[in-house]
Amino acid sequence: MKRIAVYCGSNKGTRAAYAGAAENLGRQLAKRGIELVYGGGCVGLMGVLADAVLQNGGHVIGVIPEKLVIKEVVHEKLPDLRVVKNMHERKALIAELSDGFIALPGGYGTCEEFCEVLAWSQLGYHQKPSGCWTWRAFIAPCCNFLITPLPKASSAPPTANWCWWRRKRKNCCTGWKPSSRRKK
Repeated sequence: MKRIAVYCGSNKGTRAAYAGAAENLGRQLAKRGIELVYGGGCVGLMGVLADAVLQNGGHVIGVIPEKLVIKEVVHEKLPDLRVVKNMHERKALIAELSDGFIALPGGYGTCEEFCEVLAWSQLGYHQKPSGCWTWRAFIAPCCNFLITPLPKASSAPPTANWCWWRRKRKNCCTGWKPSSRRKK
C-alpha cells in the first residue's frame, strides 16, 4: 500500500485523544513509508495529521478546493498540494490517488466523504480497504449503521472491503483482502 486517504475534522474536537490519534497515525504512516492523501488543510485534526507525517519524514499530498485556499486554511508547507475547482473534484482525486481509506473523528464532511468511498466500494468502483478509528466508541454508532444493511433494501453487505482500525492502530489494513467484486 503506497498511499492512504485519511478523512478527519477541520477542528480538533473535544478530547485531546483525537489529536493524539491523528498524530500517532501520521507517525505510523511515515514510519511505514505510506504517503498521506488528505484534504489539504492546516487546521484541526487535518493539520495535526499532516504535520506529524511531515515531521517524521513522510510524504503528504493535499487536495483542496480553490474556495478553501482563498479562506487561508490551506497547509502551506505541503510538498504536494493540488488545488481543484470544487469538493466533487476533491473527492474524486483523493479516491483516485489512494490505495485505502481511514476515517478519524470529524463532522459531517468526514462522514460524508467516507460514506461515499464505501458506497463506491459496494458498487464495485474500487476494491480498496476502508477503516474507522473506534476509540471509546467515537464512531461506533455510525459504523454500526453503515455495516448493517436495511432489511430487504440491500442485496450485498457494504462491508466487503472493510477492516477495523481499533485501539491497536498498528493493525490497520493488515490482513485485508479484496472482495470478489470486479471494478466496473
